[in-house]
Amino acid sequence: MFEHKPQPGWIAVEEYLTEAVVHPNGSLQRAVQSAVDAGMPPIEVAPNAGKLLKLLVQMSGARRVLEIGTLAGFSTIWMAQGLPDDGRLVTCEYLPKHADVARSNLDAAGVGHKVDIRIGAALDSLAALEAEGHEPFDFVFIDADKENDSRYLDWAVRLGRPGATVILDNAVWEGAVLEPSLDPVNAPGIIGALELLGSHPKLDATVIQTVGSKGWDGFALAVIR
Repeated sequence: MFEHKPQPGWIAVEEYLTEAVVHPNGSLQRAVQSAVDAGMPPIEVAPNAGKLLKLLVQMSGARRVLEIGTLAGFSTIWMAQGLPDDGRLVTCEYLPKHADVARSNLDAAGVGHKVDIRIGAALDSLAALEAEGHEPFDFVFIDADKENDSRYLDWAVRLGRPGATVILDNAVWEGAVLEPSLDPVNAPGIIGALELLGSHPKLDATVIQTVGSKGWDGFALAVIR
């Protein structure tokens, strides 16, 4: 993975905003610590980004959320908290160990009843969801292996309803979108996804740059036409 290089000032501001405005509860702090304890990479979204996901779920009136990339369930908890009590979130996680940690965190946060964890390659899980014939999703969050970002966007369109919100994380990747040689593994997938966002007839999108504890990055925000 490409190494992010956060600056001290960015982190200090993020910590201030988290304490002053975001207020992550104990279950979210537990999720972050559980990832550390399990030896997972510290690649969950920052608290202010997690709160943004929760607010976007609420503002969009979403009742069905699809997440691609669970890790320890940090972003999953945020989004599940934004759902009504009878809402449903399906999250795709490749590794059973990560899924076990996430399930424990989700249950401890009191949102486990809203969440269905699908274990295995996300592309297989997405195909299975289509085959099962569930109703379309209202909100899709993509934060998994970058090499398949374009494929995940295609699936978001296939599984999402018209008007659904799609968020693609890690859309700037320390500027590697302009210099793919900085990360020849991940950058091409991100670039391909950005080009697809700009050309797909069923997507209308923008990209926001961010800085903070995760370095210089950003996210794409799209709506399915």
